Amino acid sequence: MKKRILSGIQPSGEGIFTLGNYIGAIRNWDIMQEEYECAYFIADLHSLTVRQDPATLKKQSLSAFALLLACGIDPEKSLLFIQSHVESHAELAWILNCYSQIGELSRMTQFKDKSSQHADNINAGLFTYPALMAADILLYQADLVPVGADQKQHLEFTRDVATRFNNLYGETFKIPDAYIPKAGAKVMSLQEPAKKMSKSDENKNATVLLLDDPAVIMNKFKRAVTDSEKEIVFRKGKDGINNLMTIYGVLADKTNEEIEKEFAGKGYGDFKTAVGETVADALAPVRAEYARLIADKAYLEKQILEGAQKARAISWKTLRKARKRVGLLELPRS
Repeated sequence: MKKRILSGIQPSGEGIFTLGNYIGAIRNWDIMQEEYECAYFIADLHSLTVRQDPATLKKQSLSAFALLLACGIDPEKSLLFIQSHVESHAELAWILNCYSQIGELSRMTQFKDKSSQHADNINAGLFTYPALMAADILLYQADLVPVGADQKQHLEFTRDVATRFNNLYGETFKIPDAYIPKAGAKVMSLQEPAKKMSKSDENKNATVLLLDDPAVIMNKFKRAVTDSEKEIVFRKGKDGINNLMTIYGVLADKTNEEIEKEFAGKGYGDFKTAVGETVADALAPVRAEYARLIADKAYLEKQILEGAQKARAISWKTLRKARKRVGLLELPRS
Protein backbone atom coordinates (compact mmCIF):
# COMPACT_ATOMS: atom_id res chain seq x y z
CA MET A 1 0.00 0.00 0.00
CA LYS A 2 1.10 3.56 -0.68
CA LYS A 3 2.11 5.67 2.29
CA ARG A 4 -0.26 8.52 3.14
CA ILE A 5 1.09 12.06 3.04
CA LEU A 6 -0.80 15.11 4.29
CA SER A 7 -0.24 18.84 4.01
CA GLY A 8 -2.23 22.03 4.44
CA ILE A 9 -1.76 25.63 3.41
CA GLN A 10 -3.41 28.81 4.65
CA PRO A 11 -5.51 30.91 2.26
CA SER A 12 -4.72 34.23 3.92
CA GLY A 13 -2.55 36.98 2.46
CA GLU A 14 -2.55 38.96 -0.77
CA GLY A 15 -2.08 36.77 -3.83
CA ILE A 16 -2.79 33.58 -1.85
CA PHE A 17 0.41 31.64 -2.62
CA THR A 18 3.99 32.71 -3.25
CA LEU A 19 6.81 31.34 -5.36
CA GLY A 20 8.22 30.07 -2.06
CA ASN A 21 5.02 28.11 -1.39
CA TYR A 22 5.17 26.72 -4.92
CA ILE A 23 8.82 25.61 -4.91
CA GLY A 24 8.92 24.53 -1.28
CA ALA A 25 5.61 22.70 -1.17
CA ILE A 26 2.91 22.89 -3.85
CA ARG A 27 5.11 21.92 -6.79
CA ASN A 28 6.07 18.78 -4.92
CA TRP A 29 2.43 17.99 -4.10
CA ASP A 30 1.71 17.43 -7.79
CA ILE A 31 4.69 15.08 -8.04
CA MET A 32 3.97 13.25 -4.78
CA GLN A 33 0.42 12.26 -5.70
CA GLU A 34 1.87 9.75 -8.17
CA GLU A 35 3.90 8.02 -5.45
CA TYR A 36 1.81 8.53 -2.32
CA GLU A 37 -1.80 8.52 -1.16
CA CYS A 38 -2.13 12.27 -0.70
CA ALA A 39 -4.45 14.49 1.33
CA TYR A 40 -4.25 18.27 0.95
CA PHE A 41 -6.37 20.94 2.58
CA ILE A 42 -6.98 24.67 2.77
CA ALA A 43 -6.23 25.56 6.41
CA ASP A 44 -8.83 28.30 6.85
CA LEU A 45 -9.32 27.61 10.58
CA HIS A 46 -5.63 28.31 11.17
CA SER A 47 -6.06 31.67 9.46
CA LEU A 48 -8.37 32.85 12.24
CA THR A 49 -5.50 33.34 14.70
CA VAL A 50 -5.05 36.66 12.86
CA ARG A 51 -8.02 38.98 12.38
CA GLN A 52 -9.54 38.39 8.95
CA ASP A 53 -12.04 40.29 6.85
CA PRO A 54 -14.86 37.70 6.46
CA ALA A 55 -15.64 38.44 2.80
CA THR A 56 -11.95 38.41 1.90
CA LEU A 57 -11.29 35.11 3.69
CA LYS A 58 -14.18 33.43 1.85
CA LYS A 59 -12.88 34.69 -1.48
CA GLN A 60 -9.32 33.65 -0.71
CA SER A 61 -10.37 30.17 0.40
CA LEU A 62 -12.15 29.60 -2.90
CA SER A 63 -9.20 31.03 -4.84
CA ALA A 64 -6.75 28.86 -2.91
CA PHE A 65 -8.77 25.74 -3.70
CA ALA A 66 -8.86 26.64 -7.40
CA LEU A 67 -5.16 27.49 -7.40
CA LEU A 68 -4.18 24.10 -5.98
CA LEU A 69 -6.17 22.44 -8.75
CA ALA A 70 -4.41 24.72 -11.25
CA CYS A 71 -1.04 23.63 -9.82
CA GLY A 72 -1.80 20.03 -10.69
CA ILE A 73 -3.63 18.53 -7.71
CA ASP A 74 -5.93 15.93 -9.24
CA PRO A 75 -9.06 15.17 -7.13
CA GLU A 76 -9.21 11.75 -8.78
CA LYS A 77 -5.78 10.92 -7.33
CA SER A 78 -5.67 13.04 -4.17
CA LEU A 79 -8.00 14.18 -1.41
CA LEU A 80 -8.44 17.97 -1.53
CA PHE A 81 -10.72 19.73 0.94
CA ILE A 82 -11.31 22.84 3.04
CA GLN A 83 -10.48 22.37 6.72
CA SER A 84 -13.54 24.10 8.21
CA HIS A 85 -15.87 21.85 6.19
CA VAL A 86 -14.70 18.84 8.24
CA GLU A 87 -15.92 19.21 11.83
CA SER A 88 -13.63 16.45 13.09
CA HIS A 89 -10.65 18.82 13.01
CA ALA A 90 -12.06 21.15 15.66
CA GLU A 91 -13.33 18.33 17.88
CA LEU A 92 -10.10 16.34 17.88
CA ALA A 93 -8.15 19.56 18.44
CA TRP A 94 -10.07 20.09 21.69
CA ILE A 95 -9.39 16.52 22.83
CA LEU A 96 -5.67 16.92 22.04
CA ASN A 97 -5.61 20.27 23.84
CA CYS A 98 -6.43 18.33 26.97
CA TYR A 99 -3.33 16.17 26.44
CA SER A 100 -1.03 19.09 25.61
CA GLN A 101 1.11 20.65 28.30
CA ILE A 102 1.36 24.41 28.84
CA GLY A 103 5.14 24.14 28.89
CA GLU A 104 5.20 22.44 25.49
CA LEU A 105 2.99 25.06 23.89
CA SER A 106 4.84 27.99 25.44
CA ARG A 107 8.11 26.79 23.91
CA MET A 108 6.79 26.97 20.35
CA THR A 109 8.97 29.37 18.37
CA GLN A 110 6.16 30.30 16.00
CA PHE A 111 3.95 31.38 18.93
CA LYS A 112 6.71 33.69 20.13
CA ASP A 113 7.25 35.11 16.63
CA LYS A 114 3.55 35.65 15.91
CA SER A 115 3.00 37.16 19.36
CA SER A 116 5.65 39.77 18.68
CA GLN A 117 4.16 40.48 15.23
CA HIS A 118 0.59 40.78 16.55
CA ALA A 119 1.11 42.11 20.08
CA ASP A 120 -2.44 43.52 20.10
CA ASN A 121 -4.00 40.08 19.49
CA ILE A 122 -2.19 37.33 21.40
CA ASN A 123 -5.17 34.98 21.53
CA ALA A 124 -5.69 31.46 22.88
CA GLY A 125 -6.04 30.07 19.35
CA LEU A 126 -2.53 31.27 18.53
CA PHE A 127 -1.25 29.54 21.66
CA THR A 128 -3.04 26.22 20.99
CA TYR A 129 -2.42 26.32 17.24
CA PRO A 130 -0.15 23.22 17.44
CA ALA A 131 -3.00 21.10 18.84
CA LEU A 132 -5.16 21.91 15.83
CA MET A 133 -2.23 21.15 13.54
CA ALA A 134 -1.77 17.83 15.34
CA ALA A 135 -5.45 17.04 14.82
CA ASP A 136 -5.13 17.85 11.10
CA ILE A 137 -2.35 15.30 10.77
CA LEU A 138 -3.51 12.55 13.13
CA LEU A 139 -7.09 12.40 11.83
CA TYR A 140 -5.88 11.00 8.53
CA GLN A 141 -3.31 8.60 10.03
CA ALA A 142 -0.63 10.26 7.90
CA ASP A 143 2.70 8.49 7.47
CA LEU A 144 4.51 11.60 6.25
CA VAL A 145 4.09 15.37 6.56
CA PRO A 146 6.01 17.79 4.31
CA VAL A 147 7.55 20.39 6.63
CA GLY A 148 9.85 23.34 6.26
CA ALA A 149 12.39 24.29 8.88
CA ASP A 150 9.84 26.51 10.65
CA GLN A 151 7.34 23.66 11.04
CA LYS A 152 9.62 20.90 12.37
CA GLN A 153 8.85 21.90 15.95
CA HIS A 154 5.11 21.53 15.38
CA LEU A 155 5.55 18.07 13.90
CA GLU A 156 7.63 17.03 16.90
CA PHE A 157 4.81 18.30 19.12
CA THR A 158 2.33 16.22 17.11
CA ARG A 159 4.49 13.12 17.55
CA ASP A 160 4.81 13.75 21.30
CA VAL A 161 1.07 14.24 21.87
CA ALA A 162 0.18 11.22 19.74
CA THR A 163 2.68 9.06 21.62
CA ARG A 164 1.36 10.28 24.98
CA PHE A 165 -2.24 9.50 23.94
CA ASN A 166 -1.29 6.06 22.59
CA ASN A 167 0.60 5.21 25.77
CA LEU A 168 -2.43 6.10 27.87
CA TYR A 169 -5.18 4.47 25.79
CA GLY A 170 -3.60 2.05 23.36
CA GLU A 171 -2.74 2.39 19.68
CA THR A 172 -4.97 5.16 18.31
CA PHE A 173 -2.83 7.42 16.15
CA LYS A 174 -0.09 6.68 13.66
CA ILE A 175 3.12 8.53 14.54
CA PRO A 176 4.01 10.65 11.46
CA ASP A 177 7.49 11.33 10.09
CA ALA A 178 8.74 14.47 8.35
CA TYR A 179 9.06 14.65 4.58
CA ILE A 180 11.61 17.27 3.53
CA PRO A 181 12.21 17.96 -0.19
CA LYS A 182 15.86 17.67 -1.16
CA ALA A 183 16.04 20.92 -3.12
CA GLY A 184 14.27 24.24 -3.07
CA ALA A 185 12.74 23.67 0.35
CA LYS A 186 13.24 27.30 1.34
CA VAL A 187 12.96 30.33 -0.95
CA MET A 188 14.15 33.61 0.49
CA SER A 189 12.98 37.21 0.12
CA LEU A 190 14.18 38.96 -3.04
CA GLN A 191 14.85 42.13 -1.02
CA GLU A 192 16.13 40.64 2.24
CA PRO A 193 17.61 37.28 1.21
CA ALA A 194 18.52 36.38 4.78
CA LYS A 195 14.83 35.89 5.60
CA LYS A 196 12.15 33.64 4.12
CA MET A 197 9.91 34.85 1.28
CA SER A 198 6.54 35.74 2.79
CA LYS A 199 3.20 36.88 1.42
CA SER A 200 2.87 39.18 4.45
CA ASP A 201 6.04 41.11 3.54
CA GLU A 202 5.24 44.82 3.27
CA ASN A 203 7.78 45.22 0.48
CA LYS A 204 5.91 43.99 -2.61
CA ASN A 205 9.17 43.55 -4.53
CA ALA A 206 10.33 40.95 -2.00
CA THR A 207 7.74 38.34 -2.90
CA VAL A 208 6.69 36.73 -6.18
CA LEU A 209 3.05 35.64 -6.22
CA LEU A 210 1.83 32.75 -8.35
CA LEU A 211 -0.72 34.98 -10.06
CA ASP A 212 1.69 37.85 -10.81
CA ASP A 213 1.80 38.95 -14.45
CA PRO A 214 5.03 38.10 -16.33
CA ALA A 215 6.01 41.78 -16.49
CA VAL A 216 5.63 42.10 -12.72
CA ILE A 217 7.70 38.96 -12.16
CA MET A 218 10.49 40.24 -14.40
CA ASN A 219 10.52 43.60 -12.62
CA LYS A 220 10.79 41.96 -9.20
CA PHE A 221 13.75 39.83 -10.24
CA LYS A 222 15.52 42.75 -11.88
CA ARG A 223 15.28 44.55 -8.51
CA ALA A 224 16.42 41.51 -6.51
CA VAL A 225 19.16 42.24 -3.99
CA THR A 226 22.50 40.55 -4.73
CA ASP A 227 25.99 41.72 -3.63
CA SER A 228 28.92 43.88 -4.74
CA GLU A 229 30.73 41.00 -6.42
CA LYS A 230 30.27 39.91 -10.02
CA GLU A 231 30.69 36.15 -9.80
CA ILE A 232 27.66 33.87 -10.08
CA VAL A 233 28.63 31.14 -7.65
CA PHE A 234 26.93 29.47 -4.70
CA ARG A 235 28.83 30.09 -1.48
CA LYS A 236 28.50 31.47 2.03
CA GLY A 237 27.97 35.21 2.23
CA LYS A 238 26.19 35.47 -1.14
CA ASP A 239 22.63 35.14 0.15
CA GLY A 240 21.00 36.96 -2.77
CA ILE A 241 22.80 35.00 -5.49
CA ASN A 242 22.36 31.74 -3.56
CA ASN A 243 18.61 32.37 -3.44
CA LEU A 244 18.40 33.11 -7.17
CA MET A 245 20.45 30.02 -7.95
CA THR A 246 18.13 27.90 -5.78
CA ILE A 247 15.06 29.19 -7.62
CA TYR A 248 16.64 28.80 -11.06
CA GLY A 249 18.06 25.38 -10.23
CA VAL A 250 14.73 23.94 -9.13
CA LEU A 251 12.67 25.32 -12.03
CA ALA A 252 15.31 24.76 -14.74
CA ASP A 253 16.36 21.41 -13.23
CA LYS A 254 20.03 22.36 -13.04
CA THR A 255 22.71 21.88 -10.40
CA ASN A 256 24.70 24.75 -8.93
CA GLU A 257 27.72 23.60 -10.90
CA GLU A 258 25.75 23.69 -14.16
CA ILE A 259 24.44 27.17 -13.36
CA GLU A 260 27.91 28.46 -12.51
CA LYS A 261 29.23 27.12 -15.82
CA GLU A 262 26.28 28.52 -17.81
CA PHE A 263 26.78 32.05 -16.47
CA ALA A 264 30.56 32.11 -16.22
CA GLY A 265 31.77 35.52 -17.39
CA LYS A 266 28.23 36.97 -17.43
CA GLY A 267 26.88 39.69 -15.17
CA TYR A 268 24.18 39.72 -12.53
CA GLY A 269 21.82 41.49 -14.93
CA ASP A 270 21.89 38.58 -17.38
CA PHE A 271 21.39 36.10 -14.55
CA LYS A 272 18.44 37.98 -13.03
CA THR A 273 16.76 38.17 -16.44
CA ALA A 274 17.21 34.43 -16.99
CA VAL A 275 15.77 33.62 -13.55
CA GLY A 276 12.81 35.95 -14.10
CA GLU A 277 12.01 34.45 -17.50
CA THR A 278 12.26 30.92 -16.12
CA VAL A 279 9.88 31.73 -13.28
CA ALA A 280 7.40 33.51 -15.57
CA ASP A 281 7.41 30.59 -18.00
CA ALA A 282 6.97 28.03 -15.20
CA LEU A 283 3.98 29.88 -13.76
CA ALA A 284 2.25 30.69 -17.07
CA PRO A 285 0.31 27.37 -17.25
CA VAL A 286 -0.74 27.78 -13.63
CA ARG A 287 -2.14 31.26 -14.25
CA ALA A 288 -4.00 30.12 -17.36
CA GLU A 289 -5.57 27.09 -15.66
CA TYR A 290 -6.51 29.16 -12.61
CA ALA A 291 -8.32 31.69 -14.81
CA ARG A 292 -10.31 28.85 -16.38
CA LEU A 293 -11.19 27.19 -13.07
CA ILE A 294 -12.16 30.30 -11.10
CA ALA A 295 -14.69 31.11 -13.84
CA ASP A 296 -16.33 27.66 -13.48
CA LYS A 297 -18.16 28.04 -10.16
CA ALA A 298 -20.27 24.90 -10.60
CA TYR A 299 -17.18 22.71 -11.05
CA LEU A 300 -15.43 24.22 -8.03
CA GLU A 301 -18.49 23.76 -5.80
CA LYS A 302 -18.75 20.13 -6.91
CA GLN A 303 -15.11 19.44 -6.06
CA ILE A 304 -15.37 21.25 -2.71
CA LEU A 305 -18.44 19.22 -1.71
CA GLU A 306 -16.96 15.89 -2.80
CA GLY A 307 -13.69 16.66 -1.04
CA ALA A 308 -15.51 17.47 2.20
CA GLN A 309 -17.57 14.29 2.04
CA LYS A 310 -14.49 12.11 1.51
CA ALA A 311 -12.54 13.88 4.26
CA ARG A 312 -15.42 13.54 6.72
CA ALA A 313 -15.67 9.81 6.10
CA ILE A 314 -11.93 9.23 6.61
CA SER A 315 -11.50 11.53 9.62
CA TRP A 316 -14.58 10.25 11.44
CA LYS A 317 -13.04 6.79 11.76
CA THR A 318 -10.11 8.23 13.73
CA LEU A 319 -12.22 10.67 15.72
CA ARG A 320 -14.67 7.96 16.74
CA LYS A 321 -11.82 5.80 18.00
CA ALA A 322 -10.36 8.71 20.00
CA ARG A 323 -13.77 9.55 21.46
CA LYS A 324 -14.21 5.96 22.65
CA ARG A 325 -10.73 5.90 24.14
CA VAL A 326 -11.36 8.96 26.36
CA GLY A 327 -14.85 7.82 27.38
CA LEU A 328 -17.16 10.15 25.46
CA LEU A 329 -20.67 8.73 25.16
CA GLU A 330 -21.79 7.89 21.66
CA LEU A 331 -25.01 9.40 20.36
CA PRO A 332 -27.78 6.74 20.31
CA ARG A 333 -28.96 5.81 16.85
CA SER A 334 -32.47 6.95 16.01
